[in-house]
Amino acid sequence: MELRLLNYFRAVCEELHFTRAAEKLGISQPTLSHQIRLLEDRLDTKLFSRVGKKIELTPAGSILLEHANLVYSENERTIEKIEELKGLSRGQLRIGSSGNHLLYAPLLSFYEKYPNIKLAAFDLTSEDIIQKILRFEIDVGVIFLPVYHELLQSIPLFTSELSAAVSYVHPLASREQIYMEELQHHPTFLLPKHYLLRQTIDNHCIKSGFSLNPVVELSDIYSLVRMTVLHNGITILPKIYANNVTDLPVKLLDIADALPKNEVGLIFPKGDFTSSAVQAFIQHVTSYYDSHN
Repeated sequence: MELRLLNYFRAVCEELHFTRAAEKLGISQPTLSHQIRLLEDRLDTKLFSRVGKKIELTPAGSILLEHANLVYSENERTIEKIEELKGLSRGQLRIGSSGNHLLYAPLLSFYEKYPNIKLAAFDLTSEDIIQKILRFEIDVGVIFLPVYHELLQSIPLFTSELSAAVSYVHPLASREQIYMEELQHHPTFLLPKHYLLRQTIDNHCIKSGFSLNPVVELSDIYSLVRMTVLHNGITILPKIYANNVTDLPVKLLDIADALPKNEVGLIFPKGDFTSSAVQAFIQHVTSYYDSHN
């Protein structure tokens, strides 16, 4: 099967609209329709069905899309393997993270060390990171452990101890320690609910008989801290990250409650071939957190 036909097919799958897909591909809509019919004739099955003015994948189309994505991912891996022969003078690294706050500092220092490695960091849920690594859509993940999968291996980095952060003019700023239940009486700024860190906070509050209703939820933790300071609120974040926020006037308070501590680590595919870029990233990040723990 020609890669050209698979490319046309994937474009229609992404848009679910022949005209938009044709524009994206730079060809006419009749040409694209003809190519899709040609693909369907070769497979002797319908790949799309029309529902009113919309089109949807048929069951056969869904199967083809899954395998087409694998073909393209494997093709990219082949190119990357060839690039490995050229060393770390070029290449790319796709990283998924359960909250990019876990990556800011080591990612910047990695780029300074290897400026010719193209970096792409994606803020994803733990489940998405695992699935995208298994489909070779990303190379490595920074995630809360443990992760149990026979095709993945993991390396612990640090234990995420939580602290409360306030501005220096906040009513609690004179304190060194607070209890979680005190957050009920102050504007709170937290990560969205699909983050494990937020789930840890919410679960503890529920067990203690209360709940928090944050004023704002933000996935970017730097913006979260900045908004907390500007609006004289309170937020909760990993202490290891908070210690790196040196350009904002933030006072850290210990949390007296026995909050669970989450272990953070790297995950990547098992196997004989791990790219030089991934190996360099693993070594750099583990060294970074060894020196900051």
